[in-house]
Amino acid sequence: MFKKLQNKWKVGAGRLVLIIATFALGGSLCGYAGRRLMEMTHIEKGILWVLLYILLVTILWPIAVMVVSIPLGQYFFFSRYLARMYDRVKVKKPSSSTSENEPL
Repeated sequence: MFKKLQNKWKVGAGRLVLIIATFALGGSLCGYAGRRLMEMTHIEKGILWVLLYILLVTILWPIAVMVVSIPLGQYFFFSRYLARMYDRVKVKKPSSSTSENEPL
């Protein structure tokens, strides 16, 4: 599994360890920060709490990973990784084959 990741990301074994550590530490930081922020809302744990927590963690995760990547020296890797991820999930406008002046 690790060899597959090394080949996919074109990195050496030492750098792969740093990348995996960044994912782990960034995810842990994100979960911790998300729980702390949710505690400040005083919302009872229930479906609303879960939905807000998922939304909050989705927003916090890229920030947490980028913050952790700086001291581990993986900022360049994660800036490219998150840019590719954003490109995959962004909403694309449908291409229009007719011009604006033509009637539908």
